Amino acid sequence: MKKFWNFIGIVLLASVVSFGVTYYVSARQNAQSDRQLVSYSGAGSQPVAFAAHSRSGAVSAEPVDFTQAAETSVGAVVHVKTKYNVYGKQYVDPFYQFFFGRPQQQPQQQAQASGSGVILSEDGYIVTNNHVIQQANEIEVVLNDKRSFTAQLVGTDPNTDIALLKIEATGLPTLQMGNSDELRIGEWVLAVGNPFNLTSTVTAGIVSAKARNINILDADMKIESFIQTDAAVNPGNSGGALVNTRGELVGINTAIASQTGSYAGYAFAVPVSIVQKVVADLRQYGSVQRALLGIRMLDITSEVQQYYGLSTLDGVYIVEVVDGSAADKGGVVEGDIITAVDGTPVNSSSELQEKIARHNPGDEVKLSVLRSDKKIDLTVRLTAATVQKPQVQSRKL
Repeated sequence: MKKFWNFIGIVLLASVVSFGVTYYVSARQNAQSDRQLVSYSGAGSQPVAFAAHSRSGAVSAEPVDFTQAAETSVGAVVHVKTKYNVYGKQYVDPFYQFFFGRPQQQPQQQAQASGSGVILSEDGYIVTNNHVIQQANEIEVVLNDKRSFTAQLVGTDPNTDIALLKIEATGLPTLQMGNSDELRIGEWVLAVGNPFNLTSTVTAGIVSAKARNINILDADMKIESFIQTDAAVNPGNSGGALVNTRGELVGINTAIASQTGSYAGYAFAVPVSIVQKVVADLRQYGSVQRALLGIRMLDITSEVQQYYGLSTLDGVYIVEVVDGSAADKGGVVEGDIITAVDGTPVNSSSELQEKIARHNPGDEVKLSVLRSDKKIDLTVRLTAATVQKPQVQSRKL
């Protein structure tokens, strides 16, 4: 009997030991598994986590949704078709020259071109590029709903490559004006237009740069401060809309940089900050009331800095101040560095041009100037440029 109880005791002891070992091992495994689910952040290191595990509440990047912006934009972007005369080359016909004393000219022919435009008002004001309608004898606007209208040319501004059209219609869809100053490098934008006569085309890209001067405009007082984007823009997109993801107009697509004439990753748009000023003047006066500062300036590169012995690479260097100009009367002198306009920093001549181009003659602007390494604030009253006659040709459209 005693042996029996000894046997029972040994069995119970073995069971207790086995249970204790099993419990200990299980607890260790559970603790290790729990630790594998948490993030680690050692001294001087970034938080890390095992990629195989997924935890609720984790932060993830939300995809960008372009659908609402595209739907808002497409209806307000129109197809602009133009017709213009092309004269043939002169050639020598000996009989014609014998009787009339001059070479014979081939009869004129009519050519066609097309681009895009953006409806700005419900009563039919449409903005496009000057080069889209330049030399046109007839301008036709086709809406997204396929209705067609003959357009009248209100006015043009070759200095910014902007033109304003008017069609007789009401209740048209429009685009809300955005703020091109608030655009950030890397921000998503959409280009809406009619490339290759393909109506209502939407492409997406990012803002690659701002205040670009690509020296493409052929005008005496050209203003180039383009928004650069990599959205696909091709011939026919000119005059179309550049919109942000909220569907707000931030620019008018104008040019591409390409060796082939087709999209190569570089597209440029006139910022809406300039467009609004030009359109308002064309509606009211028929021409742009351009304000002048009266300076010659240079972007400050390392070479300019070294040549003039400057202490900074920021701002715009003033090479010359025109006698009697707004800058001269406002106290700007040769050798000054303009660092800001109305509190907004400027670091290139194109940025400075854009800020001044928004104003009318007689407006006052506040300039932040660096003179002999000392900061000076000046108030300048802008003067008018040479009076321009309205750019509307005397022809029936």
